[in-house]
Amino acid sequence: MDTTRTPSGWRHLPPPARAIATAATAAVEAAQARDKEAFDAAVEQLAGLDPEQSGLVLGVVVRALLEDLHPDGLDGDDVRAALEQAVRSAAEWQEVDPQVMVVLLVGALGVQDDNDGEGRPSPQALARHAPLLLADLLQRRSFPRYLQAAFTEIERSQTHDL
Repeated sequence: MDTTRTPSGWRHLPPPARAIATAATAAVEAAQARDKEAFDAAVEQLAGLDPEQSGLVLGVVVRALLEDLHPDGLDGDDVRAALEQAVRSAAEWQEVDPQVMVVLLVGALGVQDDNDGEGRPSPQALARHAPLLLADLLQRRSFPRYLQAAFTEIERSQTHDL
């Protein structure tokens, strides 16, 4: 059994990271199951966390998934296809703003938006759309495995920055 699928599986993480892991896991699992009630509750929990921290973690997961899905490299057509597929899939059961999905994808790929936050989606919109994007990108992959790898990568990069 994969113990990282339960909140107790995240005990080794510091409290802020544990909160992100727990909320993100609940949101992604609800998105995969298309459980509107559980999804709304999990998104509310995720949106209540530090958007910079949760955005960093989820962005690393999105980037890792894109890299795994496109091991020979990612081009504009691949990004467009990922965007279209995620929007189409999510729109079957949720209201979706394609622009928010674009922000999530380009942010995960390290493309910076220079408009000083003007027109940037709200933390609530980002928290709602990120699990939808992840649920589509994951397909049959393990979210907890990617999430743990993201925490490891972030910790490693922060250690190297010291």
